Amino acid sequence: MLETALLLTAAFIAGALNAVAGGGSFLTLPALVFTGVPPVVANATGTVALLPGYIAGAWGFREDTAPPPGLSMRLLVALALIGGAAGAALLLVTPDATFRRVVPWLLLAATALFAFGPWLRRRLAGGHPSTAKAMLGVLAVAAYGGYFNGGLGILLLALFGLLGQTHLNAMNGLKNWVSALLTAIAVAIYAAGGVVLWPQALMMMVAATAGGYGGARVARRLPAPVLRWGIVATGLVMAGLFFWRQP
Repeated sequence: MLETALLLTAAFIAGALNAVAGGGSFLTLPALVFTGVPPVVANATGTVALLPGYIAGAWGFREDTAPPPGLSMRLLVALALIGGAAGAALLLVTPDATFRRVVPWLLLAATALFAFGPWLRRRLAGGHPSTAKAMLGVLAVAAYGGYFNGGLGILLLALFGLLGQTHLNAMNGLKNWVSALLTAIAVAIYAAGGVVLWPQALMMMVAATAGGYGGARVARRLPAPVLRWGIVATGLVMAGLFFWRQP
């Protein structure tokens, strides 16, 4: 009963975080691991739980979504699917012991990206790299998202800024669409690989969806810096706990 309450609470808050700023994986992955789920399975199961939130966010920005300069929407979809599939396949062949050692470093890196996201976007915005470099960038970020979902949103926003996109609603819409696509293909591969705990995933999915709606409503009343630094603090605490639990 306590484990169920922990998973539902983590998923609800994660859905709320993703609705307003991102960082939901900082809660779902540790919650599953702390209930005894192996790290690779926990990562896959938590990703499944957060998928509906990405789809809902993408639909909400459907009128504003536009590809960055130099890339068509069709090409962007293909790159997101290919990269997401590659990252998910890499996760399937990663031993639990290896992933457990890597997780705290991934959490720290994702937390740093999230903390310095606005600065990073300002520094990278306005560039116009070649189409080949743009394609490689999308593939790399999509592969990261298929392997480990934490910090994906801020990476995508930074990438779109680098590619010359300036309209924030278009960037957010595209971020949600790419996240939904690469997560969907990753989930399909996770399911085929048998690394998803479906009872936990479905239960957390409902809680995350409810949290996403509630978070969007509450976020309208909270200052953005409070949300951002709250997520950064969560990421640092979770990374510290993973370091502490390592053998």
